This record gives sequence, structure tokens and C-alpha cells, in this order.
Amino acid sequence: MSPTAETPIRIARQRFKLRVWITSRLWAQVIAGMVLGFALGLFMSQNSELLAPGSMEIIGLWLALPAKIFMALIAMVLVPLIFCSIVAGLMSAASGTELRSVGLRLGAFILATTAAAATGGILLASWLKPGEGLGAASSPASPAMPSAAADAAPALPLEQGVAALPEMIAAILPANPTASIVQGDMLAIVVLALLVGISVMQVERERAQPFLALVDALLSISMNIVKWAMFLTPYAVFGLMVQLVTRIGLETVLGMSVYVGTVLLGLALLLTLYLLIAGIFTRTGPAEFLKKAGGNLLLAFSTSSSSAVMPVTIQTARRLGVPGNIANIVIPLGATMNMAGTALYQAVAILFLAQLSGVELSLAQIAIVTGTLIASSIGAPGTPGVSIAILSSVALSMNIPVEGMVIILGVDRLLDMCRTAVNVTGDLTAALLLQGVSDSQSTPGAPASA
Repeated sequence: MSPTAETPIRIARQRFKLRVWITSRLWAQVIAGMVLGFALGLFMSQNSELLAPGSMEIIGLWLALPAKIFMALIAMVLVPLIFCSIVAGLMSAASGTELRSVGLRLGAFILATTAAAATGGILLASWLKPGEGLGAASSPASPAMPSAAADAAPALPLEQGVAALPEMIAAILPANPTASIVQGDMLAIVVLALLVGISVMQVERERAQPFLALVDALLSISMNIVKWAMFLTPYAVFGLMVQLVTRIGLETVLGMSVYVGTVLLGLALLLTLYLLIAGIFTRTGPAEFLKKAGGNLLLAFSTSSSSAVMPVTIQTARRLGVPGNIANIVIPLGATMNMAGTALYQAVAILFLAQLSGVELSLAQIAIVTGTLIASSIGAPGTPGVSIAILSSVALSMNIPVEGMVIILGVDRLLDMCRTAVNVTGDLTAALLLQGVSDSQSTPGAPASA
């Protein structure tokens, strides 16, 4: 066959390889959707005069429809997925000793990384001072704290907050599991799953078998629905990016460049810390980690919800070599409680608001803010916008004016996407770290947990 005759065949083969490469790699589709969405959103925002008033918003809503369907499908199965994953993980644990070890080490990891993140955010904001020089940008006459945050975050004295702590701890237990499920209270659902799973471990295997079969069936059904939802991911990312860019515009981001840069620098340092922990303690290099988890992190970036991508995070943890019993316990707990990225963001935002208003915080007040952010970040729902309510609550408790919240709200969506990706990285790092510790403590020849 002549070289000219072989050319069409080579081109056809290359096209086929490219098509297979694109359709078989979710992260490539997500990147394509993100780039195209950003470009279209930028075009629409810069040429808004070409559209009738309100048309751009309507177009954005229609383009975001796949994202709404994606989120609805995930929300539909999120409760049974979290409950069944934790119960199944507990039942597959090798022993109660292993379970206690995992719980204690996970708690220590969350506390240590969240404390480091909050402290790092305070230090970065104190050094770079992103709020200085923007006093004219705030509008004292128009406070912008969300009404839901204002209702849920009264300014309480420190003594009253300490006195209310026992009631808050007792409220963690789901007294009405049905109400917790209906309201989507993920922390209560996690606690319920832990209690049920530990209780089932104390029951004879034969008597608990019907319940375990039901849990296994629900878990399989939920994962199938998640797989269906994943087909919408590139379109969801595209629509969300268009809607984001058209709403905030480049001018908003550029006007807040110091504040945005401070948060992004802190998140980059926290991401580096996670990669170092994974590399040092589990010998999972940054390149390998990002290659296997890249699609998961891009999806978390796009949806701004660590809970929504939790099923994908579990699968990613397994691709990284984490056994199913560890992944099924650590990832749901991490998606609910491991919010170091959120703590860092809130630390920078609190000092930004204080600097914007000219409020000087003493070392004692900064220490109180740091402790409050650590406590409020752990257990915060992994859904978009929740951090704004927490931020408003902490600011009011420190007598920091929230009039400048309108500036933070302008870029919150972008930063929410970034810190969600970092939070998911923390969940995967925790799963790897616990598996690495388990491997180092296992005895030669001991059977691995399924």
C-alpha cells in the first residue's frame, strides 16, 4: 500500500484514539467544559449590551440546568449512600481495635490540619493585610449579611457560648432520625450511621444478616444512580462556569485581587501540605496523587460541594490503593468534618473584614477567633454557601461589622470552588494516611481487611 493510501487510515486511527481518550477520561471532559464555560461566560459578561435586560440571567439558568439535575440526582441518594457506606465500612473492619485506631487517628488528623489551616490563614492575613486600602469599597449603609446567617448567628457573649456548649454537644445525637434525614443534617446522619454500625457489630452475624443485605443492596443501587449522574458532569461544569463568570465578572475578581490572592496562597500552601503528608507517610508522590485524583478534584472545584462528590471521592480513594473498608468510613466522615480549607478561608475573611472596618483585634481575640473557626468548621455541611453563615456568626461574636460582606460575597463562589477541592484533597490524604499507618502496623502474613 502506498504512503498516500495509508494517510487516511492513520488519520482515522488518530481520530479514533482521540475520541476514545476524550470519552474515557472524565477529567478531560471536565477541563473542556470548564474552559468553554469560562470563555462563553466572559464573552457574555463583556457583551451584555447585545442582550436584552434579563436575557443573560435566563441563559445562565438554562445552561446551569444540567448542574441542577446532577446535584438533584446526587442529593437523592446522598443520605442512603452516606449511611450505608459507613455501616458497610464498620462491618468490614477487621476488629474493634482497628476501628478505634482509625477513629482516633482520623480525629487527630482533622484537628491538627484544621488548626494549622486556621492559624496559617490568620498569619497570612496579618502579613499581607488584604483589607487595608479598601475602606471606600465597603458600603456602611447597606449591610450584606445573608438573612439566614443573621437569624442563625446572634452575637452572643463568650460566657453564654460556653454555657451553651453542653446543649450543643447533646444536640449532635439525632433524637429524631427521621427529621434529620428530611432536613439533610449530614452530621446527625453520620452519627446515626456510626451508632448503628457499632451496634450491629455487637449482634450475632446470623441475626444481622438481613439488615446487612439491605445495606449492601441500597449501597449498590445508590452507586448506580451516581454513575448515571456522572454522565452529566461535563455539561454541569460548563453551565456552572458560564453562570459564575457572567455573575461576578473579571472586574470583581481583579478589584479583590489582594484578598483573593491571599486566600488562594493559603489554599495552595495547605494543598502542598497534604501532598507532602501523602508523599512522606504513604510514599504516594504528588504526580501519582494528582493523576489519579485530578478528575475528582476538578469535579469538587466545579460543584463546590464535598458532599456531592463523596461517591466519586470513595472511588478515587480506592484507585489510590485504599481498601474499601477504610474508604467507606474515612471519606464520609471527612466530607462532613474535615473542612481545613474552609477554616483557612474564614480566618483570612475575618481579618479582612476587621481590617476593612479598622477594627484592631488583640492576640486574645485572635486566639478566640482561631478556636471558634476550628470548632465551627468541623461538622459544617459540605454544601455551597454554608461558610458565609459561619463567617457572619464569628464576625458578629467578635463585634466586627459585616457591612463589607458584600465584597466577600462577590468572589465567594470562586473561592468556595477552590477550598472545596482542597477539602477533598484532605479527605483523600486522610484515607491514604490511615491506610499507610495500618500497613506499617500490620504483621507479616496477616490477612488484609476486605
